[in-house]
Amino acid sequence: MKEIENIDDIKLFVDEFYGKVRLDELIGPVFLEKIEDWQHHLEKLYAFWNAALFGVPGFRGNPFARHAPLQIGPEHFERWLKLFNETIDRHFEGNIAFEAKNRAELMAFMFLSRLQKMGNGAGKVVF
Repeated sequence: MKEIENIDDIKLFVDEFYGKVRLDELIGPVFLEKIEDWQHHLEKLYAFWNAALFGVPGFRGNPFARHAPLQIGPEHFERWLKLFNETIDRHFEGNIAFEAKNRAELMAFMFLSRLQKMGNGAGKVVF
């Protein structure tokens, strides 16, 4: 195992993680219904994690706004985190791996809290 060191490592965990997501019986259908261009989506996620973990500019977007209209709840976020952490732990160790898992957990908590305050937000538009 090794530390997450660069964009190639990010591509490895993002590709594997979203491969698992697409096959998952709980969260897979949510993603498959909304994402038509997976390559474009993965490119955005590479940029997101490169900015989040290494401060490299290039990500533009509002991830919460994309999630706000979805019918998702705690069970979806728990599964998302489980798959994410499994993927990181399978390949990586060290401070950056810990930071990736920590940021994923914080993001899931923040998204879920905001969705619950919105009454689960389905159909709502967030800017």
